[in-house]
Amino acid sequence: MSPMGIRLSPLGLGLFCLLGVGVIYHLYAGVISNHIAAFRQRRTVDLRDLLAVSVEAALLGGTEVKKVREENSLNEKSKGKTKEGANELLTTGDLQSHRKMFNLISNTFPEVTVNSEEHDNTLDKAAAWSRKIPADILEKVEGGRDVPAESVTVWIDPLDATQEYTENLVKFVTTMVCVAVDGKPVIGVIHVPFTGFTAWAFVGQGSNMRARSSYSVSTPKAIVSRSHSGKVKSFVQDAFGNSTTIIEAGGAGYKVLSLLEMPSSETIPMDQADVYIHVTFIKKWDICAGAALLSALGGHMTTLKGEDIDYSGTALNKGGLVASVGVDHKALVKKLPEWDPEKH
Repeated sequence: MSPMGIRLSPLGLGLFCLLGVGVIYHLYAGVISNHIAAFRQRRTVDLRDLLAVSVEAALLGGTEVKKVREENSLNEKSKGKTKEGANELLTTGDLQSHRKMFNLISNTFPEVTVNSEEHDNTLDKAAAWSRKIPADILEKVEGGRDVPAESVTVWIDPLDATQEYTENLVKFVTTMVCVAVDGKPVIGVIHVPFTGFTAWAFVGQGSNMRARSSYSVSTPKAIVSRSHSGKVKSFVQDAFGNSTTIIEAGGAGYKVLSLLEMPSSETIPMDQADVYIHVTFIKKWDICAGAALLSALGGHMTTLKGEDIDYSGTALNKGGLVASVGVDHKALVKKLPEWDPEKH
């Protein structure tokens, strides 16, 4: 009984509450839907922006790599050994480059998965994109290339060719960023810190690189790893004959650039190869950027069996690789002998 002697009906009270909820819903439905739409909008990524950030990250990382090398403050140590028994080295250059690159990309696109060769707990929340898009990217790449954030995986290599870096063979050293969408390499950036040159490509949109005018496929010049080689020399000779020229080089990024036409202004001479072959395990941050560059120019980077490499999921590629541009890649793969990297 209410104080005034009026009994409140539970049914009436319930109806009153429902009416109130209905009024509130109609008043705020537009606001709620706008918030949902804004949230969904934030979950997409403009790939041109991500390309520009990737270039900036590679440049920042390269500055750190060069500075540490010139100061001779490498503080190198071993992270362990590869399956083949080679040392995997870590230097101050690797770590400082990682911090710059990882934090810049992660801060700019916090909803995107970023995988780096190095791991470090140092966070720099102040690292921010300059919002500058290089002129050649603005010229060749349209904006508004939005994709769902959850479909994007970024692979960064803060210092490719660390072994050669410690030996002061700096021409092999690069910093790299790759953007994969649904496991396919779409954006690739390879920066050469000791010359300042940066190669970039956006598959289907453009690149500042191009293939050379001709390649030899009968007796190709094959570029291979000098520090993680395994039995690659005998593999190449079995495929193309003993007269095949084999170029030993450091860094997967360098090896991909050796397949392409480099600007004449480059101050450090670069090897020129017709095919890049690797017969041991290799990580995706080593090869994804190069795969994107080659793909943008009509080339290919596959496993030794000719299979596409999925650049999502785990970091390890166990199938070896063969990379080419300007030739019949399928015919090239057919020349290769049977090989299982897991058994060698």
